[in-house]
Amino acid sequence: MKHELRRTYTAQFYKGNRIPYCIAMGVAICLISLNFGITALMQQMLDTISGVPGALSLPTLGLMTVGLIVSIVLWKQINYWAKPRFLQRAMVQYKDYAFRKLTAKHLAAFRQESISDYLSGFSNDLNTIETDYLKAQFEIVVNLITLAGSTLMMLWYSPIMAVIAMAFCALPVLVAVFTGNKLAAAEKQVSLKNAGFLAALRDALSGFAVMKSFRAETEIAQIVGESNRQAEQAKCRREQLDTVLDMLVSVASVAAQLGTFLAGGVLILSGFPITPGKLVAFLDLTGLFIMSVRSLPSLLAKRKAALGLVDKLAEALENNAEDHGTALAGPLQQEIRLSHLSFAYEPEQPVLNDISCTFQVGKSYAIVGASGSGKSTLLNLLMGSDRYEGEVLFDRQPLRDISSNALCDAISIIHQNVFVFNASIRDNITMFKDFPMAQVDEAIRLSGLSALIAEKGEQYLCGENGCYLSGGEKQRISIARSLLRKSQILLADEATAALDAETAYQVSDAILNLTGMTRIVVTHALDGTLLRRYDGILALKSGSIAESGTFQQLMENKGYFYSLYTVSQETA
Repeated sequence: MKHELRRTYTAQFYKGNRIPYCIAMGVAICLISLNFGITALMQQMLDTISGVPGALSLPTLGLMTVGLIVSIVLWKQINYWAKPRFLQRAMVQYKDYAFRKLTAKHLAAFRQESISDYLSGFSNDLNTIETDYLKAQFEIVVNLITLAGSTLMMLWYSPIMAVIAMAFCALPVLVAVFTGNKLAAAEKQVSLKNAGFLAALRDALSGFAVMKSFRAETEIAQIVGESNRQAEQAKCRREQLDTVLDMLVSVASVAAQLGTFLAGGVLILSGFPITPGKLVAFLDLTGLFIMSVRSLPSLLAKRKAALGLVDKLAEALENNAEDHGTALAGPLQQEIRLSHLSFAYEPEQPVLNDISCTFQVGKSYAIVGASGSGKSTLLNLLMGSDRYEGEVLFDRQPLRDISSNALCDAISIIHQNVFVFNASIRDNITMFKDFPMAQVDEAIRLSGLSALIAEKGEQYLCGENGCYLSGGEKQRISIARSLLRKSQILLADEATAALDAETAYQVSDAILNLTGMTRIVVTHALDGTLLRRYDGILALKSGSIAESGTFQQLMENKGYFYSLYTVSQETA
């Protein structure tokens, strides 16, 4: 199963990309083959200079040299086109596929995951995959051909010398094989520590305002600094290990090359029929053989580690909550009914207890209550959850039977902190989709964005998370989004909590002015002028409905809502 999943993801590198890949691989093979041609040419040159009978003439060697150089230039030119083209398309397709899988995840599944793992997966890990898997596969093939080619050439030149050379090469081979796998574990630690650093950095940036408010800069810097040190220590250990392995293999390689050359010299002095050119060729071939031996274990270990990173991202993306529900039976005609609804995050600690109420289609409702009374939890349950007890009906259709996608189509939600993309005002309203100009203009007008558009224009860039806009302007954008989608239901969760009184009033007024939508608004601001305009008010206390009714009815009752409202006016 794991390997099938891996193949699905690695297949994205090659989809529609086979021709550049094959050309790039063919060029790599041809170029390494030319190295053997260089070795053979050097052998002939040395034998010609030494006066070995039957050696090629200097003019012939000159022509062969020119031909070899021209061939190298031509193959390099082809590689200039093929390999970068393959790598570019491979990475684009892989990242696009992975991000599409990410956007397809169920919201409930995504909320349980760490964003920093995805940031690492789409940044550091991708760089490793490109280097240690995509690029390395060319090096692995080249090194395998080098091993085979150098062995065959040595056997062709002299079987006895080939056996001597292989015996000397055994030492660097053993060193490389027994120590190369340690790099895979070290590379995995680098990835894990980098993810930890990104997580700490993300927390610090997300909680920047809290950090400043509580003057915790030093403490947060220490936390981020410790994660940073651990990440760099992991990289340092990997580099130290790589250096030690390189030193061991280098020493063994030098010993093997010098031993081969010395043994060849002894054979020549003993009258063994081997020319000086062939002896030097053996030295060169031994070097190529050892170079491949010392590279292959490291390349294979890194390739294994890189594929592990592919598996890591694939498993995270495939870990998704199943959406078993169906579409809504049709547009809401009557009501959303809650019947004996109870909910608890932890057993025996209920957040909502025996909630029963009705929200009629097209009307507006306010949910009020003290902090921790369950207002936001009630709103979140309407977006879909199967953990509650009791019943939630959209007309006569149970909420549990409705798919997440169908709910997202029917419901828009405005949070206290609206997310705005670093794009134009228009793109943030349309969410990068095409809508008729008249519909967009109508949404702008009804949401109260006309003044902003007149001042800054539709193409004004909002900045990262809307940093160039005020809180009220971002809230109006979220209202315009909902209008443009023609959502049947609008949920607002403390949408005005972070706004000044005047802006909060304007945003609430804009929501109340909307028509054709069922609006359920969680609010802490008990403004009598606004509350009078709601069709119904639910006052929650300790997870239960203390009172419900219109503003006038609740004020006449002089119960819990009356107390809340009176206290709010005294402290205003």
